[in-house]
Amino acid sequence: MVKWRLGFLGLALVCAGCMAYALYEQYYEFLSPCPLCIFQRIVIITFGVLSLLAALLPARGSRFWPVVLTLVGLSGMGVAGRHIYIQYFMDTSKLASCGPGLEMMLQKQPWLEVFRAVLVGHGECAVIDWKFLGLSMPCWTFILFVALTVGAWLVWKCQGKRK
Repeated sequence: MVKWRLGFLGLALVCAGCMAYALYEQYYEFLSPCPLCIFQRIVIITFGVLSLLAALLPARGSRFWPVVLTLVGLSGMGVAGRHIYIQYFMDTSKLASCGPGLEMMLQKQPWLEVFRAVLVGHGECAVIDWKFLGLSMPCWTFILFVALTVGAWLVWKCQGKRK
């Protein structure tokens, strides 16, 4: 049970650390997030909160938490993958140079329309402002979502071996 709790708590702490770094980049390095970046942040927060719940609630040995976290991780991979496609492979002349902010879109349009508009992307989503080891931030978040999803299954698998 300790491995279960510590494993999911570790995943939640990784998510918290990633969000702290994203906020540092936004407020201290003045790197403004585009709508796709904001969606990725929402998925990271969701994964972290669900990991924390998995650590705190007594569902030891259950596949419920790894399955739910896998679905969240896959959605994060999808959003990050779309962002990578826009940055590296899409003809940016087909994108609008700028669009309304996410907050304005949420006030004026239905949720599904906002989701579709964000996934289509804007010119600001194609800009690569930051790189580490040659990879942009969406590439790193894609890797993060893969690692978090694998981590959730490893926590479950390690718990199963202990019984």
